[in-house]
Amino acid sequence: MTTGCLPEHAERLIRGRRATRAFRPEPVPEETLRAVFSLAGAAPSNSNTQPWHVEVVSGAARHRLGEALVAAHDRQELSLDFPYSEDLYPGTYGERRRQSGERLYTAVGIAREDHAARATYNAESLRFYGAPHVALLFTPPQAEVRMAADVGIYAQTLMLALTAHGIASCPQGLLSFYAETIRAELGISDRKLLFGISFGYADTAAPANAITMPRAELGETTRFHG
Repeated sequence: MTTGCLPEHAERLIRGRRATRAFRPEPVPEETLRAVFSLAGAAPSNSNTQPWHVEVVSGAARHRLGEALVAAHDRQELSLDFPYSEDLYPGTYGERRRQSGERLYTAVGIAREDHAARATYNAESLRFYGAPHVALLFTPPQAEVRMAADVGIYAQTLMLALTAHGIASCPQGLLSFYAETIRAELGISDRKLLFGISFGYADTAAPANAITMPRAELGETTRFHG
């Protein structure tokens, strides 16, 4: 690949990554998994601290985890390590969030007023949208916002590495609402769960994967000084 081609390839890679919500069942080969996660480890972090701890769950363990999450959901047994509130998304951010939900639910045939169907669809996402793998991203127990930001940088690097290998992914904040359940299933005692990323090969025929989410215009988010 010549240097002149790099911007084109970078744009295709970055814009080609999207949240995939329906997957084929076949697993990613182990050698590919190791290559992807090794590459993701090149992500930058504050003073090279690399504060991410990643648990990749596949096969029977993934099935057991999904069932445990659905059971915890049915019991309304929530446990978050990082605080969450609907107030996090006022104004423009809330409107973008609403539009995103509308696009998704319209694609999968769920009416806006059908709250029961929406709740069922969201609960089923705890089975990772059918993905054969899920990566759970943990921080050290003392982590706060600064370390969480480093893990976020790692997550984007991981998803781009997956995309480069033809593997689809979906970051799932909902998984972090069941941190105690996940820790118990994986035998983890102290790390804090930030979120998870489900991944595998996309089911390209699924309606949920046909949608694209709009991005804000550059001028809405970025100012240039000087």
